[in-house]
Formats: sequence, structure tokens, C-alpha cells
Amino acid sequence: MNRTLYSGLWWLALPAVLGRLWWRGRKEPGYREHWGERLALSGPAEGQATIVLHAVSVGETRAAEPVVDALLAAYPDCRILLTHMTPTGRATGRQLFAHHGERVVQAYLPYDTASMTRRFLRRYRPRAVILMETEVWPNLIHACARMGVPIVLANARLSERSLKRGRKAGAVMGEAARAFTLVAAQTELDAGRIRSLGAPNVEVTGSVKFDVTPPAAALEKGDWLRSRIRAGGPERPVFLCASTREGEEALILDAWRQSADKPAGSLLLLVPRHPQRFDEVASLVTARGMSLARRSQLDLEHAIDGADVLLGDSMGEMFAYYAACDCAYIGGSLLPLGGQNLIEACALGKPVLVGEHTFNFLDATIEAVDDGAALRVPDAGALVREATRLLRDHAARMEMGAKALAFARRHRGATLRTVELLQRVIR
Repeated sequence: MNRTLYSGLWWLALPAVLGRLWWRGRKEPGYREHWGERLALSGPAEGQATIVLHAVSVGETRAAEPVVDALLAAYPDCRILLTHMTPTGRATGRQLFAHHGERVVQAYLPYDTASMTRRFLRRYRPRAVILMETEVWPNLIHACARMGVPIVLANARLSERSLKRGRKAGAVMGEAARAFTLVAAQTELDAGRIRSLGAPNVEVTGSVKFDVTPPAAALEKGDWLRSRIRAGGPERPVFLCASTREGEEALILDAWRQSADKPAGSLLLLVPRHPQRFDEVASLVTARGMSLARRSQLDLEHAIDGADVLLGDSMGEMFAYYAACDCAYIGGSLLPLGGQNLIEACALGKPVLVGEHTFNFLDATIEAVDDGAALRVPDAGALVREATRLLRDHAARMEMGAKALAFARRHRGATLRTVELLQRVIR
């Protein structure tokens, strides 16, 4: 497939894409907002020197935090235009960067047609465009190259599965890879795969996710949440299942309910990855006859009151949930969904459990398992058995948590290396 065919397919698909936005807006109203930005017809005011940083959704936005902070310090005359594709990513960015005021503004990135990307670039005339992790937009990359705008893929990762898909895309992906001004890859394996697509300037910097610092406010909220969990009674062991995906919660709930070995009073803290599924997951809990408390309904006056499950139905509080737990499962890995980032849990010294399917974060997960910071389990039954063992064995839990913390600390420094490379290409 060449870029002309790719562009034509975008225009053919656009009515369906917009229809899907409207459909998703039934549960997430944010999908029905700011359509002018998605079509490059509106956006923040132009005129100020701008660096565009694209973070598609929640994970990429949180990973971008140390990069944004470092760029604002390195370029005091610039603002960051932080672009997204999802309302949850946009909400996360608004929460993370509100303290920067007008130095960080937000918009949706226009769809990747030639005319929309050109209109977007002409509007802002950015000093650079930085794409986070896996975002490859051929028309945007081509337009940057034509207009002399440095285009960078930062914190880049590319799995073997994604590499195969990229090769199937043919010429359009090769042309995009060759047009990158710079690629800052997470690992040597990522770098090798990206080079094989034709990218000419690839450096290994490590993952900036290791540099994300737990905010003091989040740790305080974690302490508060823990106090609500134990209010009016003894300390309760807490097993966190973080960023769970559709199909996983039912497996976990069944295994947890059937377990006869978990410590008395153990609490299952369940945090679905997608907020539109909060009510659905609540129904899964109550349908099994398990008592439920919801984070959104906790306040200073009310405790968990012996609930079997606490539903983490809030946004932007993952560090608080990690701080409040004793051990954590990282979702999306019991089923073939690719897994999620385990670094935040490790950074708080929490023992980590993962399933077999971690291809989205394969290298970091393998290293964490090899270091004893994480443990891989084959199914939900084994997951609950290992969680129960850790909840019962304080010494084993502390040892594994210490290894997790050491793993996270050893890999810090990627932000400094990345920004040093960026300063070579940003005018």
C-alpha cells in the first residue's frame, strides 16, 4: 500500500469513523466534543512558539509527563500543544498539566489525511512534532518532512507482532519510517525492529515511564484510601487488579470468590481500564452475590464497611490505588490483549503479578520477572493463589516489593537522554 491509497482509504472511512465517535459518545460524551479539532478546523490559538507532543490516550499521556516538564524547562519561550485521540487521554493531560497554565494547551490530533495534516501544521508552525511510543501517522510525518518540521518518535516501542503488521502495510510504512528525523527507542530490541523498517536515526534511551514520579498528593490519597479500608476494624489485606479489560473481571471474581485460602477480611480492589465499563463491572460483582463499595461514593465519613470488592471507579488515581494495595495484578494480560505498564506498581515497591499475554510491554515485563520483581501466572486461578500467598507471607511480600523498587530505580534517566537528543533537532 502506498500513501495515495492510504489517504484514499482514510477519506472513505471518515463517515464511519465519525459515526463511531457519535456512537461511543453515548457512554463517553467527550467523544462528541471538539470535532473541529479532529478535522483540523479549530483548535487553540496560534501565534506562540509551539512544540507539538502527541500522546494518544491515558498511558502515553502519563508517560509524557517527565518529557513535558523537561521540555518546558529547556525551552522557556515555547508552549506544548499536547494532542490526543481519546477523551480519557485529554482528561488525564488536563489533570497532570493544569499547574503549567497556558504553557500546556490541548487538542485532538487531526485525522491523518494529507489536507488535514497540512492545515494543522500551517496553523501552528511547530518547532517540532513528537509522537509518543507507537504512533506512526504517515501523512503527518510526510507533511513534517516537506515543511522542514523535525518529526520525532519518542519512547518508541515496536513489538514483533506490530513489526509484522508494519511490513504488511508495505511502502507507506517504509516511507514514514525513513522520514523520521529521530527515533528514541526504549530498548535495543525495539531499536532493531524500527531500523528494519528503514528509520535512519535510531537511538536507545530507555523508557521514560521509569522517570514518572509518584506525586505526593497521590501518595496522601493512597494513605487516605487505606484508612477508609481499615476504618472501624483491623487492617485488611488488599489485592489490587489494575487496568483490567473486558472478560478478565469475571475470571478474577470467580477465582477470588472460590478461594478458601485468602486471609480473613481480604479486599479485592478492582480498577477497570475503561471508565465506560465501571457500571458493567459493578454488575458483575453484585451478580455473584459479593458486596460492593465504590470509590466514587467514599468520603471522609464512610468506610468500606466490610465490602468484598472495592470498585475503583475514578480517573487519575492509579498511583493512589497502588499506594493503598499490598500486591497488584497488571490487567490486560490474562487474555491475549497485550498487557499494561507495570512500572508504576514497581516504582511504589509493590509485588507485581502478570498473565501470559504481555506483548505490549514484553521486554520490561521479562526483565521484571527475571529480577524477581514480578511473577507470571497462567490463569485466574493461579493469579488468586499467588496473590493469596503474598497476602499471607509478609516477608515474601516485602522481599518481592524491594526487588520491584530496585528494578524501577535502576532504569531511571531516559527522560534526560531523550531531551538531550531532542535538543539536537529542535530549532
